[in-house]
Amino acid sequence: MKLWHFAGAAAILLALFGAYYFLGRHSGGERSGVFSETTWQRMASPGKLSRPHAFLEHNCAACHTGVKGVEASNCIVCHANDETLLQRQPTAFHANVSSCRECHREHRGIDTRPTDMNHLALAEIGFRHLKTDHSPDGENERVRKDLLDWIGQHQPAGRSEGHSSLSPQEAVLNCASCHSTKDRHRGLFGTDCAQCHGTTKWTIPEFRHPSPRNTECAQCHQPPPSHTMMHFQMVSAKVARQPAARVDQCFLCHQTTSWNDIKGVGYYKHH
Repeated sequence: MKLWHFAGAAAILLALFGAYYFLGRHSGGERSGVFSETTWQRMASPGKLSRPHAFLEHNCAACHTGVKGVEASNCIVCHANDETLLQRQPTAFHANVSSCRECHREHRGIDTRPTDMNHLALAEIGFRHLKTDHSPDGENERVRKDLLDWIGQHQPAGRSEGHSSLSPQEAVLNCASCHSTKDRHRGLFGTDCAQCHGTTKWTIPEFRHPSPRNTECAQCHQPPPSHTMMHFQMVSAKVARQPAARVDQCFLCHQTTSWNDIKGVGYYKHH
């Protein structure tokens, strides 16, 4: 008798779930139905799509190809003419990347942004291009061979010489091709960003600023535009109580903690 009670309770719960699922509305705007292909697709979904893709919730075939999974050709149908993406230097590389799913992952919730920049994946996509794109003998072919030989001599888990925070694959990426428009060093340190920076964050935990007594600030730091105008003598030098200071004598006014931390004055908000 207890077995029948348990089976009956399970049947009631299953019926309630079926009523809720098949009669309710879901993301994408379509009502479910027991004979609907969309319904059975939803039941196999690993999670909600992000908000920009939520309108595709009922159309798995828009992104997925049977047996193969997500293919770049499906993404390109909608995103090929995205001028805001292709005309900006930091994202222009999308024009030559033939795979999207490594960095653009979905089904992680409606409020989760479907973008995870993965430099290692980007490098591996480039190596796949090199292995499959057999151009005629010439400069491109030599570059392809040299790169493949170099990467073949390193273990994937290793670290590249001179770039302690990068894998050998990541070390062949040209950082400046995407990040030069955001170079706060204004070209003073060259284009080999990976000498200091990693691919996970801009901050450098190993960095130690020279002693506050150092007077060679101008080797790394450039003055803001206002310091090359009358504003420097009329306002900045007076606020710092250094009326005879020159623009290249940063150490007379500034602390190494913050540009706005002025010696003898404290934190000063200029504007």
